[in-house]
Amino acid sequence: MRNWSENKIRLALIRHGATKANKEHRYLGKTDEDLSEEGIDELRRMRGMNRYPDVDYLFSSPMKRCLETAGILYPEKEAIVIPEWKEMDFGVFEGKNYIELQSDVRYQTWIGSDGTLPFPEGESREEFNDRCGQGFYRMLQKLSKLAVRKPGGTITIGLVVHGGTIMSLLSRYSGGGYFDYQAANGRGYLCTLEGSIKNPEIGIIETIRGE
Repeated sequence: MRNWSENKIRLALIRHGATKANKEHRYLGKTDEDLSEEGIDELRRMRGMNRYPDVDYLFSSPMKRCLETAGILYPEKEAIVIPEWKEMDFGVFEGKNYIELQSDVRYQTWIGSDGTLPFPEGESREEFNDRCGQGFYRMLQKLSKLAVRKPGGTITIGLVVHGGTIMSLLSRYSGGGYFDYQAANGRGYLCTLEGSIKNPEIGIIETIRGE
């Protein structure tokens, strides 16, 4: 797709299915956790209800919970892995939930900053946003080399990633605040892709819901 004007391009940004840590509201970043049985069942239910668009190309975070989700939703597609789309490194908060952290002064300080401070021994939001942006540029470069055309049609690209990745990409390329784009497991956003590789713009069409 060397010339985006030849086709309309849609992006389906999908958060991975639920894991045990997600259900327990734990910070799940660098831990490479599998989907839970409940998470797998929910993805299959939503797929059976045609909640996800068909895609021409599929991209994914390298983490198991995303690759497993991609395999369930699009078993006929081989996901192209984008290494930069790993979830944020939550540092010392990894694997813990609010109840376990409420007496931790470092956590209260981080909460008081509205999440703008780096995670202790982890990653800052700025570092994470830069990394996600580098991954998006990598994806666009890969797309530019495919040179596939759909005369008069729309090309749909699937991105199976983490909740943080979705928030990062949409706040960066669509505008708004980081926390404006939170998505539950298995949900996400259907968007348009416009602009160029160096100056991409994402426009939101609708949310991907589970009801």
